[in-house]
Amino acid sequence: MQKLPLGRSDIMVSEWCLGTMTFGNQTPEDDAHHQIDMAVDAGINFLDTAEMYPVNPIRAETVGLSEQVIGNWIAKTGRRDEIVIATKVSGNNRGWVREGRGYDGAVIRETVDASLKRLQTDVIDLYQMHWPIRGSYMFRQNWHYDPSSQNRQETLDHMIDVLEALDEAVKAGKIRAIGMSNESAWGMTKWIDQAEAVGLPRMASVQNEYSLLCRLYDTDMAEMAVNEDVTLLSFSPLAAGILTGKYQNGQVPEGSRMAINGDLGGRRSPRVFDATQAYLDLAAENGLDPVHMAMAWQRTRPFPVSAIFGATTSEQLKQILGGKDVVLSDDVVGAIDQLHQAHPMPY
Repeated sequence: MQKLPLGRSDIMVSEWCLGTMTFGNQTPEDDAHHQIDMAVDAGINFLDTAEMYPVNPIRAETVGLSEQVIGNWIAKTGRRDEIVIATKVSGNNRGWVREGRGYDGAVIRETVDASLKRLQTDVIDLYQMHWPIRGSYMFRQNWHYDPSSQNRQETLDHMIDVLEALDEAVKAGKIRAIGMSNESAWGMTKWIDQAEAVGLPRMASVQNEYSLLCRLYDTDMAEMAVNEDVTLLSFSPLAAGILTGKYQNGQVPEGSRMAINGDLGGRRSPRVFDATQAYLDLAAENGLDPVHMAMAWQRTRPFPVSAIFGATTSEQLKQILGGKDVVLSDDVVGAIDQLHQAHPMPY
């Protein structure tokens, strides 16, 4: 498993990252711990979590459980130095955390300590803001995104307030690097410009959705990433399981994400299954497991990527890890681009 620098930090992360958003809910603790062991043994040193996890569904009473599961693994195994831990503070929400209140500098001073306690560690390697307070076009909001009510000065003031709190945490040794999630190119450049102007911590990464079926990142965000040395932590590289093919022809496996939340966060659309079939056919034509093809494609991008994938069970994880050494040919990558043009943004 190759490693890459996390932005301009001195942190090296594997090109794949184990997502933990099912830990403590769909994935019980014993299986979650087995998954971490499997991932580390496969060369993955990067775990991603968040204060609001687990999901499917998100509930106030389960907030923090995924962090606790990871913390218990650390306490049990003593292998903290083998992993890089990323977590997140929630933005404005529907009441799961802080009765719906998002984050500012004061909140972050509290949430960093709370995550450290649940994770049973002295330092968080990457601390991220889960989505911008001003709003985001992610989560299928791009179809009706309207930034016209945003107040530029309020946004910039908020950024400085947050960066100052993060700076305190860095200087106290509580966090090593910072990142955003579900952010835009304008947002990322402003976070970075503001930080550089006054000597505050610089964003090392951005965690946005990116897969064969969701390629919003390919233009402005890609340019930002290359010019500003920002690493993409791509979430849902398997499109919430759609790219496995398990939902084709009307199938909804028992216990699957679609069985739990129906539309997969807006990803289930009239066009998505035709697009998926095209990728499944391409994989079959080239003797590839479609899961392995989707994950290997992440490595081919012209910007730095660590792909965050999750598995509900250890058996699913075993299948995914079986493709960790797959390398796609130029012909397959070219065919993928042709399919993307034929099936653009199916959700």
